[in-house]
Amino acid sequence: QVQLVESGGDLVQAGGSLRLSCAASGSIFSLNAMGWYRQAPGKQRELVAVVTSGGSTNYADSVKGRFTISRDKNTVYLQMNSLKPEDTALYYCNAKNRWSNYWGQGTQVTVSS
Repeated sequence: QVQLVESGGDLVQAGGSLRLSCAASGSIFSLNAMGWYRQAPGKQRELVAVVTSGGSTNYADSVKGRFTISRDKNTVYLQMNSLKPEDTALYYCNAKNRWSNYWGQGTQVTVSS
């Protein structure tokens, strides 16, 4: 019912920046929150940042002060600054409505030291 497509992942050096984008399509009218999760090899998927339809945001402690989530119409962004090797992961876009939880295909972020 809702499709999410991420883009923007890349290989960057430590200290660099990336901006991830997630475009939502389909039955998007009832979405009340969108966010970013990430999963590194051998680790659990974790919340990175979330933004509600009202504009409230929440961040993982590990990215506070470095990452910024924003939403514009049907697209959610994750601006990532001062990247660290520990940020290396597959990043997934997430969207929620009253009934369902939707996921994108993931975009790879690799930060070299």
